[in-house]
Amino acid sequence: MKAILVDDEPDGVKALQMMLGRHCPSVDIAAVCNNADTAKQQIEAIKPDVVFLDIQMPGKSGIEMIGELPEKKFEIIFVTAHNEYMLQALQYSAADYLLKPVDEDRLAEAVQRVEKRLLEGKKEELTETLLYNIGKAGQPSEMRLCLPTLKGFIILKLDDIIYCEAERSYSVFHIEGRKPVTVSKPLIEYENMLTNTSFFRIHKSFLINMKHVKEYQRGEGGIVIMSNDAHIEVSRRKKEQFLEKIKEIYKY
Repeated sequence: MKAILVDDEPDGVKALQMMLGRHCPSVDIAAVCNNADTAKQQIEAIKPDVVFLDIQMPGKSGIEMIGELPEKKFEIIFVTAHNEYMLQALQYSAADYLLKPVDEDRLAEAVQRVEKRLLEGKKEELTETLLYNIGKAGQPSEMRLCLPTLKGFIILKLDDIIYCEAERSYSVFHIEGRKPVTVSKPLIEYENMLTNTSFFRIHKSFLINMKHVKEYQRGEGGIVIMSNDAHIEVSRRKKEQFLEKIKEIYKY
């Protein structure tokens, strides 16, 4: 894989080069850039397979630079310091990212995922989804969720998701107007990702979109009937929180 490294910190570049040489022999570093403008020129000239991109740099950010490129026919592994809104946008967009200081195992895993996607064909939609989500940073309910599937990925508006169901270490998304989609990530990952949205985990096996609740039937925990007529049990310990969340959303 032909790669370009973009980072304004010399020590960070040196460490990344060393780790790639040690753990990722398939990566051929074609250029190293310390600012966004140089990176843009090199990307257009070299046409890399993958760009390791520092997000926060003096002057122009890595995100701004990506937005200026007419074509984004390469994979990106973002390298970033912790930023709550940025991480949220990256996670919603199913983007590969590494937190500084970079962990060697996470680096190797990210490179493997990129290699797999390159074999399946390049996908500009992932980058476009990220740029859209960056624009909605701090408004998670407005973001789009990218779900990696066995065949590639699908991009959804949160309002179209009725509920998510745990199936061993997988999550099954039940979506308005289409067949369910199975994702190879546990439900807890999506519960954490969808904090501060209309989603609520009413049972160890179910994360529901409260906007799709059609009816609630009282009981020990109770039953919710969703917009697709699915009947889902509310666990006893989640009942009070669920009713509070309903009041919060529907203001009754």
